Amino acid sequence: MTTASDVLDRVLVLEMVRVTEAAAIAASTLVGRGDEKAADAAAVEAMRLALNSLYMDGTVVIGEGERDEAPMLFIGEKVGSAPGKGPKIDIALDPLEGTTITAKAGPNALAVLAISEEGNLLNAPDVYMDKIAVGPGYPEGVIDLDKSPTENVNAIAAAKGVKPSEIIACVLDRPRHEALIAELRAIGCGVMLIGDGDVAGVIATTNPDTTIDVYMGSGGAPEGVLACAALRCVGGQFKGRLLFRNDDERGRARKWGITDLDKQYDLSELVKGDAIFAATGVTDGSLLAGVKRRGDRMTTNSVVMRASSGTVRWVKGEHRIG
Repeated sequence: MTTASDVLDRVLVLEMVRVTEAAAIAASTLVGRGDEKAADAAAVEAMRLALNSLYMDGTVVIGEGERDEAPMLFIGEKVGSAPGKGPKIDIALDPLEGTTITAKAGPNALAVLAISEEGNLLNAPDVYMDKIAVGPGYPEGVIDLDKSPTENVNAIAAAKGVKPSEIIACVLDRPRHEALIAELRAIGCGVMLIGDGDVAGVIATTNPDTTIDVYMGSGGAPEGVLACAALRCVGGQFKGRLLFRNDDERGRARKWGITDLDKQYDLSELVKGDAIFAATGVTDGSLLAGVKRRGDRMTTNSVVMRASSGTVRWVKGEHRIG
């Protein structure tokens, strides 16, 4: 059982929703406009402003990149209104998870944030991560990156009491996943392809209404930690292994204190102790509805979760424009 953190008690859960709402509202003004950079910049600026209004001594441990790559919300940036005084909080964030989705007005774009007590989130470098995730209710160890996709699907099917052909896997639609997709389909497994948004893809395994049983494939390592924060709150299993394309990426990992470059990380190693996860929909998706404008009002739909209590709150906000 995850123990509640007194530190997180001092940062109200609903304050996290206000942060993701601000980012989602800002990004929503650029849905379908074809400009990924502008949508991301709007979300980043709004999230940073909201974070800096909170009484905390926050540090971005997963953000928009390293200092020389990102002008705001870079890894290591201090945020909050009480540096050196407020509760010490580590923050993982993606102000706009699905920049391409937003630019094209596609589904499942989110503003996402996770917080924990200082030192409890893995400082994941901005590299790829091989991932596999399932929702709650399975025996521990049912998934393993050292097993083949076929073996993992067979294990999930056996635990669920169904045939492998009744399992549906969610996979990012990328050329690098051609072999994975072919293997899954060869055993009769259904494959739901998504264009972007693998945080939403991982979380979808926890919701029976999505019909997704397992998430497989490689995506961003920072997004892996964010998704784990949600799984930590609602249950599920996750395995991740960092993938490196060159020596520069290996050096980046060592810079953040990662020494075992081949390690298979478990959920509890990526996100330790208590955690709060919040997300607000930018565009409509399987997890959340997007921002809607009606006259001089707009509505937002968010979810906020707490690991120590297992509480999940669905929050519908109404905001006045102007």
